[in-house]
Amino acid sequence: MRIDHVGFAALVMVAIACSEGSNAPADGDTPQAAAIQRGRKIYENVCIACHNGDPTHPGSLGPQVAGASRELIEAKVLRGAYPPGYTPVRPGQTMPKYEYLADRLDDVVAYLQQD
Repeated sequence: MRIDHVGFAALVMVAIACSEGSNAPADGDTPQAAAIQRGRKIYENVCIACHNGDPTHPGSLGPQVAGASRELIEAKVLRGAYPPGYTPVRPGQTMPKYEYLADRLDDVVAYLQQD
């Protein structure tokens, strides 16, 4: 069975909805730690289809993304484009837009930029 990008996006949205509990931080967690945890779940449910499960390593289709700038993450995830003047690690336009992640972009950024 083949799933197109729209079908894949819908499947991912269901997976995210099912995998996430409360967005409130647990006792002792900082808001930043909670954002990183939410971002990790999104990355594991969406990004590892093309990027490595460990964002510090390249994936089958996508490059390593750990430490990527917010500007790059926003441009690629929400618009499927590169920021002006950016030279891609892997040329191509295979990454689809994930506009439905707009309200969760800060969590993805927190996960990918964590120390």
